[in-house]
Amino acid sequence: MSSLAIITARGGSKRIPHKNIKEFCGKPIICYTIEAALASGVFDEVMVSTDDEEIARIAREAGAEVPFFRSAETANDQATTADVLTEVVQEYEKRGKHFETACCLYPTAPFLTPERLREAGETFASSGADTLMPVVAFSFPPQRGVFLRDGRISPAHPECMQMRSQDLEKLYHDCGQFYFFRTEALLRTGKLIGDSTAAMVLDETEVQDIDTMTDWEIAETKYRYLHPEL
Repeated sequence: MSSLAIITARGGSKRIPHKNIKEFCGKPIICYTIEAALASGVFDEVMVSTDDEEIARIAREAGAEVPFFRSAETANDQATTADVLTEVVQEYEKRGKHFETACCLYPTAPFLTPERLREAGETFASSGADTLMPVVAFSFPPQRGVFLRDGRISPAHPECMQMRSQDLEKLYHDCGQFYFFRTEALLRTGKLIGDSTAAMVLDETEVQDIDTMTDWEIAETKYRYLHPEL
């Protein structure tokens, strides 16, 4: 079964300028994703979808393919991940290259490993699902979350406020690292996450959102803790 790795790396990051190629513990952060994808042995091709010449240069030096650039429609702030992936799959089809499955990988996922990608690929292949998404448990029950309204606390779920944490159903959220998917399902539905989505549960040590500079600094500290050889 042919499979394509698509690393989505737009050049217009607002909160962290040049986020996708900013140096993280000694090298551009996108290189961690490229290296994990290549070393996994899961994919027939590893490509980067970008609109940025500098990102393309760094991606190629790290071993990824950049066979074409994004269109203006998928390089703006309104384009969804599904829009970007659809464009990539369709462009490959035009060039006579068909992939039965693909994996969207984010360029800011330094905790991703080749082993995890291999495990995820095997789980996805045996699941029969259209998509596989890694998830991690919330560290605190969101059922006991509160709103702040006019300086006062308003429980989101009043019926849960007096319940013990262990009595509440565990909830999970997207890790923001990768998504395996069947290309036919994406083209047919226009959705990456649909009704037939399998899960792979990751530990908190493998996951870190990187949306602000504070997140970035925490991620670097965490990475160095996990890799004392650096």
